[in-house]
Amino acid sequence: MNKQQSKYRWVVFGVLLLAYLFMVSQRTAPGLITDQLMEEFHLTAATIGLITSIQFFAYAGLQIPIGLFSDRFGPNVFLVAGTLLNGLGTILYSSVDNSYMLIFARLLCGIGDATIWVNLVLVLSIWFKQQEFSMLVGFAGMTGSLGFLLATVPFSSTISLLGWRLPFLIVGIVIFTLGMGLYVVLIKYPKKKFQMEEEKNQKETNEPLLVIIRRLLVNRQAWATFLCHFGVVGTYIGFIGSWAVPYGMDIYGLSRSSASEVIMYGLFGAIIGAPLTTYLSTFFDRVKAPYVIVQMLSVSAWITLVLMGGEPPYLLFILLFVIIGYANGASALTFTVVRQSFHIKEVGLISGFANTGGFLSAVLLPAIFGKVLDHFANFDVTTAYQYGLYIPLSFAIIGLIGVFMLYEPTVYRQKLKMSQMKKSVG
Repeated sequence: MNKQQSKYRWVVFGVLLLAYLFMVSQRTAPGLITDQLMEEFHLTAATIGLITSIQFFAYAGLQIPIGLFSDRFGPNVFLVAGTLLNGLGTILYSSVDNSYMLIFARLLCGIGDATIWVNLVLVLSIWFKQQEFSMLVGFAGMTGSLGFLLATVPFSSTISLLGWRLPFLIVGIVIFTLGMGLYVVLIKYPKKKFQMEEEKNQKETNEPLLVIIRRLLVNRQAWATFLCHFGVVGTYIGFIGSWAVPYGMDIYGLSRSSASEVIMYGLFGAIIGAPLTTYLSTFFDRVKAPYVIVQMLSVSAWITLVLMGGEPPYLLFILLFVIIGYANGASALTFTVVRQSFHIKEVGLISGFANTGGFLSAVLLPAIFGKVLDHFANFDVTTAYQYGLYIPLSFAIIGLIGVFMLYEPTVYRQKLKMSQMKKSVG
């Protein structure tokens, strides 16, 4: 039986989304206990920064290698191993007694987390038809936003009730169990039911790795997806993960909990953005046009913040943050472009390359933003933040450049076909 026609593919989709939901929640959940970690382990702010960043460095650094090897050897083993590793790292995080083990635990989480999205995209490409892919990757993007939402009030309330160690232990066990579930649904059961199809795929020959990488580095469509993701993902994740709460407290005089609510508004935008934009893309059978609108909305939101001196009316600020969150959710279109533009044997690599753009931006933005704030520390805080906001605005403009570089996938495939015909004639 063909995988893309079987009802079993929905079981794969369900278990995969559950794993993604809980793994994403653990990207930002440690930020809820920063003060407790500093007090319990006598940590400096610099050490906390290292613990926070190590997971994202591991994630960003492994995207291209994971994509490359997943294309070559299949996504299943990497997904299972990564989920188990993430669960193990979270369990370890709940039981550590020194800062070195905290760093090691987050490193394990980052290595495991690096496998999830690229291979999720690849699994959807293998198990679902192309016309189903766009909507499903939108739902996957929405699930990621729900994971971030899970790591706000629900997880914070649980920590207040049970202390910080037990909630992390429980989530770690859940993720580890889902890793074993992925082994069953992706490897053990399909070996019996889809064995002939697996054997056929394994017989396909693979190109040398250097040839594949060289082709990636000169591919305009691949770089366009990298820049698109850089513009709308990193500006959002990097900002909410570092400066959004201090911004709300310093500029609007909000309490920490009230400032955290602003992040939730952005998450609601992201939750809407993924399925709605991918639905519109599918309905109109266009990817570039809706993505241009998304990138322009993102740039417009950041420009408005800058032009209003970094201090727009509070209700407008919330609206702008919802728009920025929406653009982040709509970045699922990046992977619709990848799926529709490239051969299935390259989807993992190109997805990893595009995802690297988003998380490189998320790593760079907090550090550069902080440098700008330090530079203008002698000015009033509003002026410092106003100049700091030029950083996400600059990143968003890079995303806009990327989307204008983008070919509509149908156009790209035609250009690729013509290029191949010229080579064969030559």
